[in-house]
Amino acid sequence: MDATFYGVDIHSGSPRGDSQSYALVRLRVEGGEERAVEYDVVSQRKLLRSIADETPDVVATDNVFELAEDKNDLVNLLRNLPSGTNLVQVTGAEQPEPLSRVAARHDVPYGKKPSKEAEASARLAARNVGHRVRAFDDSTRVKVSRGRSTGSGGFSEDRYTRKIHGAVRTRAREVESLLKDEGFSYTVEATEKYGGYSNAVFDVDAAADELPVSSERSGDVRVEVEQPRRDGLEFEPLVKRRDHVFVGVDPGTTTAVAVVDLDGEVLESVSSRELATSDVVEWIVERGRPVVVASDVTPMPDGVEKVLRSFDARRWTPDTDLDVRVKKEAAAGSGCGDDHQRDAAAAAVLAYQEFSDVVERAREGAPTQLDGDEVAARVVRGERDVASVVEEMQVERDGDGDGDGDGPSAEEKEINRLEQRVGRLTQELEEMREKLDSRNQEIDELEREMEAERGKARQEVREAEEVRRLIEENERLKRKLERSRNREEELESRLTRLKKLWKVEYSDLSGAKDGFTVVKVVEEFTGSALDRAEESFGLAEDDVVMLLDAGGAGRSTAEHLAAVDPGLVLVGNGGLSDAADTVLFEHDVPVADADTVPTRRVDDLALARESDVEDAVEGWRERARERRRRRDQEMVDDLISEYRYERRRKGGS
Repeated sequence: MDATFYGVDIHSGSPRGDSQSYALVRLRVEGGEERAVEYDVVSQRKLLRSIADETPDVVATDNVFELAEDKNDLVNLLRNLPSGTNLVQVTGAEQPEPLSRVAARHDVPYGKKPSKEAEASARLAARNVGHRVRAFDDSTRVKVSRGRSTGSGGFSEDRYTRKIHGAVRTRAREVESLLKDEGFSYTVEATEKYGGYSNAVFDVDAAADELPVSSERSGDVRVEVEQPRRDGLEFEPLVKRRDHVFVGVDPGTTTAVAVVDLDGEVLESVSSRELATSDVVEWIVERGRPVVVASDVTPMPDGVEKVLRSFDARRWTPDTDLDVRVKKEAAAGSGCGDDHQRDAAAAAVLAYQEFSDVVERAREGAPTQLDGDEVAARVVRGERDVASVVEEMQVERDGDGDGDGDGPSAEEKEINRLEQRVGRLTQELEEMREKLDSRNQEIDELEREMEAERGKARQEVREAEEVRRLIEENERLKRKLERSRNREEELESRLTRLKKLWKVEYSDLSGAKDGFTVVKVVEEFTGSALDRAEESFGLAEDDVVMLLDAGGAGRSTAEHLAAVDPGLVLVGNGGLSDAADTVLFEHDVPVADADTVPTRRVDDLALARESDVEDAVEGWRERARERRRRRDQEMVDDLISEYRYERRRKGGS
């Protein structure tokens, strides 16, 4: 392959300090051969910048915590790596070995200087030695949601809520269109609310920096892009060693195969309608050497027998056919894609569990100079004791198995073992033939029973479906009732406030002919005060808003208020800043002094005569026209002055 590997080792300082530096080795591999090597000493900032600019395939080190202060810092480092760059610890997983020992085992040059350790890390990673460090899934989550609370919008609440939910739905459809046009694989789950969506969540099979969307917040809509975090740091081997395995096979119209290692972990499973016996055998050979071939039923089906005969492996079947509950428990957490893969994995796992004690005893009894897994595989496969297997392997290793006259040679032992196996297989074949006749008789009876059971099962399924439907309907009605109660409480609270207002008006302003409008009172002109007002009683288009303390607000706070598009802003103590006044003027938001519009206040609301509000708006419009006229005049004067200056300058030259 062609790839670039970074080898990194701390040169001076500490990951917890401010002046640390790193030895950096760039190793280029072309056509599977190591070519160019470059040495450098860089600061942490320059190292991270080089990774971002050059996007190497691998950043390798003997200890990942030389690059980070702690686990949280390491997670941040992984978050900022380019999507095509992997961080690899070449000395192992959670309990790393010394780099010198790993380098010696793989015949890689090693020296104690930081540059030599960095080079050794790069060369080891180029040979697929080490573990990839991961903290995030390979997928990305894009969430489109409301940018502000719907809250209580006063008399315009329904329109305000519909506007926000409609904006979320529109943005969600734009995001989906972008993902679809770019050919990304994704799933989407949208929550429908009044007028549109309250949110839509996209799970995309791609890295975040590959997507055509990014995090943003604009008015009524917020878009968040993030990679789902895993439970903790994970160390994945670059190459999984799959040697001796337990194999489970589930034959039939859909054939499934699963392999389990000598630690009982399900390594992989597959199922297909197009798997012939030769395909199954080839798939197994690519993943390891079978120690046991297992089935989830007894006797072993012909399809499994054919696979077994292709290997020097031991057979395993349960005492009775495994029921679904047992198979689910055995295959739990294996990640099997369907029931067929689950059955194959369950057979392999249960076979392993039966021989797990034998495997552990064989590993413990194996001398350090011998492969414990090889000893265990031979013990299980050949039904022999550990001592004889160890003796046989030592003879093979030392080359003392030929011509010493003290016992059978290794070849003779192998012949004897194969003859014993042939004898066992022949005996099993006779037993299978005897069972075949009784099995055929059982098939006819079981088919009749099966048809009767199918009828009962169909009836039970219909009844269960009806029960499920009724339960879902009941839950839906409960949720609807709860929403109605919450709505009722909100309306009662609003009615109470309105009664207070009308009580004040009819007591103090009785006899007045003008109508009244609600004034929403905000304590001070800050972003947090506006947010509290939105959450408490809502701010909507055409509202009359009174700012009790208007001083100190800048452009961003004024733009926040302008986005609501109020009908009139009454300014209290302090007056508006120039920046805030300019923003509201540019957005055509009427502004008037609070003293010019008499109000009657109750809690966070107040009442004002509609005629006073209209007069204040009309007064602002007249001032705005004059202000625009003066601004336009100033612009014309500036243009004329600039024109005259240019003419004089050109005439003088």
